[in-house]
Amino acid sequence: MKHTPTDSTTAHRHWDEVWKTSGGRADWSTVDPWVAGTVDLLRERRVRRVLDLACGVGRHAVFLARAGFDTWAVDASATAVEHTRAAAAEAGVDVDLRVGPMDRLPYEDDHFDYVLAYNAIYHGDREAVRATVREIHRVLKPGGLYQVTMLSHRNHHFGKGVEVGEGTFVQPDATDDKVHPHHYCDAAGLISLHQPAALLMAHDHEHAAPGSFHWHCLFELSGEAGGGA
Repeated sequence: MKHTPTDSTTAHRHWDEVWKTSGGRADWSTVDPWVAGTVDLLRERRVRRVLDLACGVGRHAVFLARAGFDTWAVDASATAVEHTRAAAAEAGVDVDLRVGPMDRLPYEDDHFDYVLAYNAIYHGDREAVRATVREIHRVLKPGGLYQVTMLSHRNHHFGKGVEVGEGTFVQPDATDDKVHPHHYCDAAGLISLHQPAALLMAHDHEHAAPGSFHWHCLFELSGEAGGGA
């Protein structure tokens, strides 16, 4: 039986506990090569202001700041922000850090040239994903880029547990964040979720664990789509 939770964006509660352990932080301390490989494009596009959305313990925020970008970062976990602040201080870089939810970003319209959302916005049902995408569109400048990962239908967790909304599943007996809602999409759903932004590239990529397929995507916001589209 399907049901719709009143608040599906609850996975940060799990991650707040993960970030409190040295082992949990260590598992998410290495910059992803796909993110690192985007820096040349950002420089080519004269990107200046960047946002790491759901920054975790700061691996990408610190990397982007060290690469010379004016960097902001936000996470719903206060523990994540605390460790990102410490990592930035250790690296000797400035990162503007906030604690807050993905679907209510504490930034002005048209503020960023680039937004990164790595393994973040699929934590919730479809409407929660759309709400976050609208916020990304709002804070991006016209012509801005955003780089995002989404869970694929090829992911080995797709269809497991209880379907709590279209394409959204919870695994009540899981020992990780799958006890919270996760949204999965195919290629058509991927494009639909991010309209009206233009898809520049998409690759259904298997992460370290076998079967852990995620869409790796780069979108461009059209000149008409910002300001809360």
